[in-house]
Amino acid sequence: MAQEDVFKKLVAHCKEYGFVFQSSEIYDGLSAVYDYAQLGVELKNNIKKYWWDSMVKLHENVVGIDSAIFMHPTIWKASGHVDAFNDPLIDNKDSKKRYRADVLIEDLMAKYETKMDKEVAKAKKKFGETFDEAQFRSTNPRVLANKEKMDAVHTRFVEALDKNDLNELKQIIIDNEIACPISGTKNWTDVRQFNLMFSTDMGSTSDGSSKIYLRPETAQGIFVNYLNVQKTGRMKIPFGIAQIGKAFRNEIVARQFIFRMREFEQMELQFFVRPGDEMKWFEKWKETRMSWHKALGFPDDKYRFHDHDKLAHYANAATDIEFKFPFGFKEVEGIHSRTDFDLKQHQEFSGKKIQYFDPELNKSYTPYVVETSIGVDRMFLQIMAEAYKEEKIEKENGKVDERVVLKLPPALAPVKLCVMPLVKKDGLPEKAREIINDLKFDFNCQYDEKDSIGKRYRRQDAIGTPFCVTLDHQSLEDNTVTIRHRDTMAQERVEIANLYEILKAGVSMKDLFKKLK
Repeated sequence: MAQEDVFKKLVAHCKEYGFVFQSSEIYDGLSAVYDYAQLGVELKNNIKKYWWDSMVKLHENVVGIDSAIFMHPTIWKASGHVDAFNDPLIDNKDSKKRYRADVLIEDLMAKYETKMDKEVAKAKKKFGETFDEAQFRSTNPRVLANKEKMDAVHTRFVEALDKNDLNELKQIIIDNEIACPISGTKNWTDVRQFNLMFSTDMGSTSDGSSKIYLRPETAQGIFVNYLNVQKTGRMKIPFGIAQIGKAFRNEIVARQFIFRMREFEQMELQFFVRPGDEMKWFEKWKETRMSWHKALGFPDDKYRFHDHDKLAHYANAATDIEFKFPFGFKEVEGIHSRTDFDLKQHQEFSGKKIQYFDPELNKSYTPYVVETSIGVDRMFLQIMAEAYKEEKIEKENGKVDERVVLKLPPALAPVKLCVMPLVKKDGLPEKAREIINDLKFDFNCQYDEKDSIGKRYRRQDAIGTPFCVTLDHQSLEDNTVTIRHRDTMAQERVEIANLYEILKAGVSMKDLFKKLK
């Protein structure tokens, strides 16, 4: 099945089973804004808990804050967002659709990369275990031809970004005959910059309202509070401040479901270090964050680092952790060495001294900052995309059945256990309720008595529930139940008294944390 079709099925699955809804759907929706439904919010909260605990609980020198969405407008002048937080946009004159010029070019390079990967996959299938991928990539004419084209585009692209040359970005699009996906034509406007911040007015007309912005990132709330946290928490460098919060960007080209939205949630850590130590900590946090992703158990080849072609005005190093979505490798997390830019800017614009006094060096300085920033929504989509499976199951009678299953990491699954009485009588529902009442304070449980056991299993597979427990008449006699494992569909008879320990071992985040470096 084509990856595009898989993605469409995933989007439909998210709605059908109560993970994600289009915002304001009864009013025909609001573009690029989504609501998390009853199961989606559970998964989202579990992702946030996994991140928060891995940052704040596992590191003695990391604390958390929750800063306001509304902040003084001068903050965004100091940070550079008012003058430099722009996207290069281009319109197709025939479809009237607007695109990010850089994304159009990146998609072109991704197509060349896909062509190379297909050649490699065909050769790997043909030659089997004897296949030498490195040699094939360095010698195969078709791979080399596509690489040459991709490298040529990449060289021009990087140079245009470095010079902020909008005319050259358009020329790359024209020279490579990039067409509008809607109209199929190459009738483009010039490229121009568009600021992504939402603005609003605060205060009544009589008092004199002032223009403020909805924050486009959560980092600045950490920077302006850094000295307050350091002093009240008696923090010594190196130390970090973590935050989870909403951010807002007026994305003109919002697409790919919840991958790019106008209202989204970030999980960010700003780690304050001595000047000169930033690259050591940059490498350390690269390793730590990749370990966090891989602990979820998804294949290693789905992840890669991608160093930035153009550094932001505040950075001296930057890389992205990319994940292979159905629509290609895309960023899920950014790791940046932000130098001392932000703190120095806020010191200058506020007129307040916000330096750190280092007792070991006996001097004051402006700390450097290493940032890790991950989108909750992109992480949600990554997990759902990798967990979604369509499986064929051969039955004992020789027939083939099918199931859709979400193989979510058990610790993140919205529902951990479904309890199912075999029939709705003879005291089985009451016994099932007793089990739920014992476990519900520690695990999110569901009760289901409708339809056949097989259909009930399929429903739980579709929402990613790791364990299902079935009660029958024997359960009333010996206090045992049948427990079914989602991924293997294996079933075993266990004592009801042992269910807590089985669930604790199967869905605990502690096992994830033990895998972290």
